[in-house]
This record gives sequence, structure tokens and C-alpha cells, in this order.
Amino acid sequence: MAELGKATQAELKAISAAFQIYGDYAGGRPYGSGHINDTYQIDYSVGGAKVHYLLQRINHHVFTQPQNVQQNILRVTRHIAEKLRAQGVEDISRRTLTLILTREGEPVYHDEAGNWWRMYVFVEGAKTYDQIQSVHQAELVGEAFADFQNMVADLTDPRLHETIPHFHNTVKRYETLQAAIQKDALNRAKDVKAEIAFVEARADSFSRLLDRSARGEIPERVTHNDTKLNNVMLDDATGRGICVIDLDTVMPGLALYDFGDMCRTATANAAEDEQDLAKVYSRMDMFEAIAKGYCRGAKFLTPGEKEELAFSARLITMTIGIRFLTDYLVGDTYFHIKRPGHNVDRTRTQLKMVRSMEEQADKMEAIIQAALAAE
Repeated sequence: MAELGKATQAELKAISAAFQIYGDYAGGRPYGSGHINDTYQIDYSVGGAKVHYLLQRINHHVFTQPQNVQQNILRVTRHIAEKLRAQGVEDISRRTLTLILTREGEPVYHDEAGNWWRMYVFVEGAKTYDQIQSVHQAELVGEAFADFQNMVADLTDPRLHETIPHFHNTVKRYETLQAAIQKDALNRAKDVKAEIAFVEARADSFSRLLDRSARGEIPERVTHNDTKLNNVMLDDATGRGICVIDLDTVMPGLALYDFGDMCRTATANAAEDEQDLAKVYSRMDMFEAIAKGYCRGAKFLTPGEKEELAFSARLITMTIGIRFLTDYLVGDTYFHIKRPGHNVDRTRTQLKMVRSMEEQADKMEAIIQAALAAE
């Protein structure tokens, strides 16, 4: 199969024909800004009307168990659709992703070249944004992810597949970092002594959420695990978040991971690889907006989860920083880099964000308490 964004029309037509769609193939084109999977908008003509689908080739190097990924997605999307149907919602195919099964009734198609493909109904009249435009938009994103978690809060039996083990497990990530420091295969540890010291000084807090989970104070839930702005489709007419997308990483986890990562990305004042650290800090207006939207929608939160909302933002930001730092030490093998030291720049922005959140910890706690009280 061709490289990213380079599939031919003949290839797209042949792959599309493997799914339960009808009509005449009318063309396909690369779609979206994702860098993991190959995504195409596929057009069909049905009785003279254009119908659109979303076709994706799953990156099986990142997601090594595509069948398990797809089984998770099928269960989650069908569960949400049932909830919406029970609520009397009419535009269900705009409110949750809808998988198109293969002609053999499977949620994924395995082609002769070894590629794994899936197809969704195209969500019309909505789009994603790579950067938050306003605090109002941030609030709507927070609410959308809370609504998603509400819908799947009772999807517990059987447990979803853990497709990427220990994905947000800070303790495991720290252990991997320590191993990379000890090995120091490329003699790079000397260049990041300050960053290593910053992380090590906070290691005692890394098990905080896991310890509380082990004691039963914070329950395991179905979580999205990649709660960026551009994983929520916003309605063109109302601006509201109507559909959470990119469900590859949906699996068992802690709801706090989703809230924390949302805050990490939404409150950052600068790019993830900004080299001028003076520009890097966590915006409290954005944090307040996210907290308002999330707390308004997250009806399922236990007392333990509520107590750790502000801390989770610091922890997940630290976790991502640890991952960037580890990747630098082992030779930039996971995150794509565009320049030497790119992962060092990423590490430093995350650690600066952690420091900014630490300096504003009291304010963040007060914002959370106000948001919870408003509900």
C-alpha cells in the first residue's frame, strides 16, 4: 500500500468496496491533520446524492493489536449510541462515531498487503480545531469530554482491552526513564542534568493517584487518553462539542488522566516545542474554563476524584515531560523530531508547565472548588 497520503484512487476504491456501503465510488482525498493513521474522506454517489465516509488505515506499528483497538471502539460507540437513543436523540450519527462493518461483519479490514483499515460515517456540519480559539470554546471542550465519560461510566463488564499497557502510568514511565539514565547509551544524560534533577525531586508524588486507586478511592474507568482539543468535533452552527473522536486509545484508565491531559494541552500558552521558556506558562483563564465545563458535565465523579483534579494536571504534564526526556536519552525513537534536541525542547516546555502549575496550585484548587460548588 502507498505511503501516508499517497493512496491511489484505485486503491481507495478497492478498500472501500470491502465495507458495507452501497452506491458508486466518486473519489477520495486525504483528510485532517493527524500524523498517526492515514485518513481519507471517501465520496459515494447513492441515487444521485453524495454520501461521505471516513476511511482510515490504522498505524499497526503504533497500535500493534488493531483487532483489540477496533473491538474497544465498536463497544464504546455502540454503547454511546444506545444511551443517546434512550434519551430520544435523533442525530445519533453526529453525536458519536459510527463504524461501518466489513462485508464479513468485522469492525476492521485486513488487506493483502498487511494493512488494517476501518471506516466511519462522516460527521457532517462540524469540524475540529488544532488550537483553542477562546475560553468559551475551552469550556465546551471540557463539557464534551465529561459527557463522553458520563456515557461510558457504566461500560465495565467485560473490561475493555488495554491496548497500550501503562499508557499514563507515571511510575512505569519514571522507571523507564531511570533505566535510560543508567544505560545512557548515547552519552546524552550530561546535557539534561537539570531536567533529570527536576523530575527526580518530584518522584515521591508519582504514585499518588495509583495508590488511591489501589485503595479503592479512585475507580478505574473507561477513558479516552488523548483529550486534545482537536479530538472533539464542534458543531458549525452552535459551536458545541457534539462528537468525541480519535478513539484508538480508549481503554481502562483513570478519569483524572483525561482531565489532566486536557488541562495540559488547553492551558499551555506556547507551543509544545517552544524554545523561549519565558513564553511558557499555564493559563488560569483556560484552566477555569476547562474546569467549569468538565465539572458541569462529569456527574460520575467520586469524592476521591474531585480531590485530585488540580493535581492530575501537574501529574500528566510531568508524565509527558518524562516521556519526551526518555525518548531523547534513547535516541529519539518514538516521537518524530524536526531538529537535533527537539525532544529536549519538548521536555523543557512540559517541565516549565509543571512549575507554572505548582506556583499556581492554590489558585487551581480554588478554581476546582468553585466549579464543583456551581454544580
